[in-house]
Amino acid sequence: MTVTYRVGVDIGGTFTDIVLLGSDGSIHTKKISSSVDNYARAIVEGLAEVFHETGVTGGDIEEIRHGTTVASNAILEHKGATTGLITTKGFRDVLEIRTLRMPRLYDIAWEKPAPLVERRLRRVVDERIAADGSVDRALDAADAEQAVDALLAEGVEAIAICLLNSYANPVHERMIADIVRRKAPDMPLSVSFEVLPEIKEYERTSTTVINAYVMPIVARYLRALRGGLDRAGVPARLLLMQSNGGLMTSEAATEKPMNIIESGPAGGVVGAQALARAKSMSGIITFDMGGTTAKAATVENGQVSRASEYSVGGGIMIGSRLLTGAGYLLKVPAIDLAEVGAGGGSLVWIDAGGSLQIGPESAGASPGPVCYDKGGENPTVTDANVVLGYINPGYLVGGAVKLNADKARAVFTEKVAGPLGLEVARAAHGAHLIAASNMIRAIRSVSTERGRDPRDFALFAFGGNGPLFACGMAESLGMTRVVVPPSPGLFSSFGLLYADVEHHYSRTFRRLTRKMDLAEVNSAWDALAGQARHQLEVEGFTGAAARVNRAASFHYQGQTFDLTVPVPDGPVDQAMLRHLEEAYGREHERTYGHRAGVEEPVELVSIQVVGQGLRTGGGVPDNVRPSRAEPDAPPPRRAYFGPDKGWIETPVVRRSDLATAMTGPLIVEEYDATCVVLPGWRASLDASRNIALDRG
Repeated sequence: MTVTYRVGVDIGGTFTDIVLLGSDGSIHTKKISSSVDNYARAIVEGLAEVFHETGVTGGDIEEIRHGTTVASNAILEHKGATTGLITTKGFRDVLEIRTLRMPRLYDIAWEKPAPLVERRLRRVVDERIAADGSVDRALDAADAEQAVDALLAEGVEAIAICLLNSYANPVHERMIADIVRRKAPDMPLSVSFEVLPEIKEYERTSTTVINAYVMPIVARYLRALRGGLDRAGVPARLLLMQSNGGLMTSEAATEKPMNIIESGPAGGVVGAQALARAKSMSGIITFDMGGTTAKAATVENGQVSRASEYSVGGGIMIGSRLLTGAGYLLKVPAIDLAEVGAGGGSLVWIDAGGSLQIGPESAGASPGPVCYDKGGENPTVTDANVVLGYINPGYLVGGAVKLNADKARAVFTEKVAGPLGLEVARAAHGAHLIAASNMIRAIRSVSTERGRDPRDFALFAFGGNGPLFACGMAESLGMTRVVVPPSPGLFSSFGLLYADVEHHYSRTFRRLTRKMDLAEVNSAWDALAGQARHQLEVEGFTGAAARVNRAASFHYQGQTFDLTVPVPDGPVDQAMLRHLEEAYGREHERTYGHRAGVEEPVELVSIQVVGQGLRTGGGVPDNVRPSRAEPDAPPPRRAYFGPDKGWIETPVVRRSDLATAMTGPLIVEEYDATCVVLPGWRASLDASRNIALDRG
């Protein structure tokens, strides 16, 4: 039988991770430094190294799945396209007025981020569509042409069109779009009724603008990547991970790049979801710690928790997620992630008050931590873990990266331990604990702040540094179980291989459930489902390979915020409406701690459809086996476990050694990650080669 291969590629701030999966279950992993100047180059060069190590050729690859940060970086660095906006007269400044939410309480010095479209490039037309879709003031074609001509004269590289209430009737937006396509047929164009046909002016305008802003950047990157792969003899189909955890084709990503803004972190959560389902785990909290940031998400009853909107470029979350308003709002479905600036490369520093701080600044890939010996001058979390004996200086990335432990110890002594008057091990352990406490904020954000008790969940730890911190964090949170999957340091790439192609569609449909026209709502849902099925058919998914799921957002009448619940298959009748009202009530109680009485009217806000393209033969084989041989276990080494336990001569083992259960302290060394098992924890290997850690 001919073996075919799929590739998962995830770009991080420090490393680019590549996973090669064969149809026979063989798996080969590769970790290389990211090429920050041109991310596509690291992918092509990394694949060449994988081919050299395995004997696989480019023609054997049937599919490449990719998580990328190119779109989010364009926003963070304000390096997107020069974008023009055409909007309704009187709404020119929506991008600056925003929603008046403040991310920092009592901080009068906080300033809103500069809008992605400067004011001179925001043009208005005199038109008005009423909320019910009727034309209150017709658009004059000459007025629209003048607005388009003004933007073209300014040399814009992309145009966004967002008119008031166009979600109810897009006739005027269509007129302006036709004018742009006639006058500038190659101009990247983002039209709100195509991008987000929903209520709320700021959310719709911001999303439409972001889509236009990154369109040329993403198109250029994908062309460069496609060209590099073709020149390397890899003609495989390229799929991009979306922020919501589904995949989309590179062609679709070029048209709607807003869906891949946060594609990087999604792969690991999708992989964790698949393994949780396979192991019948009712609830897990994913913990992904890399070189720059740490991220957390929840999976309950096999379902990933998703948010209907999120902010891009608002800085790293350092407190309660209830404080919103920073960054640029993007109203598209996304995995509900919380993020903190605590990674292996996060800087360790002392503030003006003499307190030890971690991040959010990072040493990144270059120069990296001091122990990398590439010119870094400031201590990092990785340097602290080297000082503590947790990381083997001679075996990072299978020995490809050698660490200078003496330099790590010297810089910690000089810049942390000395000024604080502490012994160097205590200073490094303090930095380790502070990093852990920062990351615990992220876990509380997706659990406690969402009405979930973290003690009811298992902690699913991955990323290059996740398994190193997992036991200590779980202990602090009262959690009793930790799971570390195979290839944890490359698990975000591996998770890409579990994902399905997905397309999300939604539209505003405000109706009180008890006064709803059933034929009207069924017709609206059928129309959305038809859009999804058509797109899947274009991409080759038909019959059993195409699946459509429904959801709906509700709130109690008069509320501003809404919650989303799944909608079962079948026609919407009175029994279905009663079921949905009850489902919404339960979700409201679980999220906010209370629900209204049965007499309170429930309002449907929007209807949603997800079209899934399922791969023939399923995703990842059950018999996955690594091609990289485990090295001999290194000798025990001294590791520091805090002032109470001090330095302990700690066994260092391989993953396979845990076929026989062991009790900590232990250090499990692998090619891509290190797992620290604290004293009192029991480590074993399950049938799927996951490390299961249980607190005794």
